[in-house]
Amino acid sequence: MEILIVEDEREIAEIIQECLEAEGFSCRVCYDGHSALRLYSEHQPDLVVLDLRLPGIDGLEVCNQIRQKTVAHDPYILMLTSRGEEIDRIIGLSTGADDYYVKPFSPRELVARVRALLRRRLREGDRSQLIRTKSFTIDLEQHCISLHIDAEPAKQLDLSSSEFKLMALFVKHPGRVWERVQLIEKLWGDDFFGEERVIDTHIARLRKKVEPHSSKPRFIQTVVGVGYKFEDL
Repeated sequence: MEILIVEDEREIAEIIQECLEAEGFSCRVCYDGHSALRLYSEHQPDLVVLDLRLPGIDGLEVCNQIRQKTVAHDPYILMLTSRGEEIDRIIGLSTGADDYYVKPFSPRELVARVRALLRRRLREGDRSQLIRTKSFTIDLEQHCISLHIDAEPAKQLDLSSSEFKLMALFVKHPGRVWERVQLIEKLWGDDFFGEERVIDTHIARLRKKVEPHSSKPRFIQTVVGVGYKFEDL
């Protein structure tokens, strides 16, 4: 597994590199946003440890640009920053970060968080065509989704192509906050023409099919002022 470390404080970058390489990870290090985007394009790492405050291009924009790139496997992004206010975490996650860790950090916990994220990649690689959560099973090859809530029998959901792609995207990234424009980019790319709010209509239709009570969403949750996220706790 290859990790890209983006941290403008060289001493901190060295500490992160040492603790991750001691655990067997291969690491590349850079100290600004422009270099981060260049190295990402050249090597496409499995995970990016990304500082929020960077010279040139800040971490939020780096994260946003990485998420806009079309690649075989999106990297996991762990934001590492001294800013710990709730709004900062929401903004960071809304741009596409998978986890958010506030400095000062424990090297052991940092390694644990990295391992937890990369275990998702290994699980997806082991059964790349089959994804399971507590309540859903998605077969990417057969293009079908089953819902199994509590002790009720499993029920196969009748979803349109767009609804299937939207649900599969949510389930692959539990807890990640998606802005409307990001969902549109992932689902339709350059073929989309219209208003961003059209995604709300797709979400409403999807909720009617996957939620026990669509007026009180359990799985597809609204993050006010930002977008949507999927949780299956």
